[in-house]
Amino acid sequence: MKDVCVKAEIYTKRYTFALMEENVKKHRSGFVNIIGNPNVGKSTLMNALVGQELSIITSKAQTTRHRILGVVSSDDFQVVLSDTPGIIRPAYRLQENMMEFVKSAFEDADILLYMIEPGEKELKDPTFYHKIETATVPVLLVINKIDTIDQNRLEEVVGYWSERLPRVEIHAISAREKFAVKDLLDRIVELLPEGPAYYPKDTLTDKPERFFVNEIIRQKILLNYTKEVPYSVEVETESFQEEDDIIRIRAVIYVERASQRPIIIGNKGAAIKKVGIEAREDMERFFGKKVFLETYVKVNDGWRSNRNSLRHFGYEF
Repeated sequence: MKDVCVKAEIYTKRYTFALMEENVKKHRSGFVNIIGNPNVGKSTLMNALVGQELSIITSKAQTTRHRILGVVSSDDFQVVLSDTPGIIRPAYRLQENMMEFVKSAFEDADILLYMIEPGEKELKDPTFYHKIETATVPVLLVINKIDTIDQNRLEEVVGYWSERLPRVEIHAISAREKFAVKDLLDRIVELLPEGPAYYPKDTLTDKPERFFVNEIIRQKILLNYTKEVPYSVEVETESFQEEDDIIRIRAVIYVERASQRPIIIGNKGAAIKKVGIEAREDMERFFGKKVFLETYVKVNDGWRSNRNSLRHFGYEF
C-alpha cells in the first residue's frame, strides 16, 4: 500500500509539473511599439490600453519626446507597449535624438502598430515608411479617430491603405472614445510570441516618479504658452520626498534663452503660478496623495543642441 501511495505521489508531482510547463508555454509576451506621425493619437491609445495616463497629451506636435513603456498584464499574457515621438524631419539635435527613439522601436518590436488618422497618406520620413513596408514582424495599421468620419469615408481610407500596404492588417478605432480598443488588444495578444513576463505583473511602466512629475509640468507649459517657448522648455525634478500624507516636490523649468524666462514666469508670477496649480492637481490625481510643488525657472543656453545637456536630460544615446 505504501508503494502505491509513493507512486501516486510521484505521478501527481509529474502531472502538476507538466501542467505548469504547459501554462508557461501558453503565456504570451512581447514588445508592441506604436509609431506614426505627430498627433495621430499614439499616446491616447497607449493610455487607453494601460488604463493610466502615462503619456502626456496635447494638440501640439512633439508632445512626446521620450520612448515611454506601458505594461498591460493578465494571467496568460504581458504586452509591453512603447509610445514613441511623432515622426518628423529633425531640425536640431534634440529632434535627431527623438528620432533615434523611434528607430530603436523598429529594432526591438515583436509587433508594430503603425498609427494613422483619416486623410493621412504617408509618414513624414520615407526611411521609416520603408521600414514598415519591409518589416519582418507583424504590422497592424491602426486607423484612429474614426469617430470624426462617416462610414463611406472610412471605407475609402481602408481601401487606400489596403492597396498601399497590402501585407499589413488594418484596424479602425477611436482611442479617445475607446471604440474597438479592446478588440485591438485581443488581436495583439493573439500575435504575441509565447514566453515569460518581462516585468512583475503589477508593473505599469518602466519610468520613475520623477519622470512623470517632469512630464506633467511640461504638459501644462505646452497648454499654457504659445509659439516656440513650450518647445524650448525642459523640466527636471530636483527633489521628490514622499511622506505618509504628502509628497514634497521641487522642480526646475529650464528655458533655452534668457528672454524666455520672464515669459514663463509671467506678470508678477501669474503664468508660472497657473502652471504650478494645474500641475499639482494632476500630480495629486496621478499619485493619489497631496502634493506640495515648488517650481523655479532657470536658463540653460541652447540646451536642445548641446550634447552634454541632452545627455543630462536623458536624450543622448
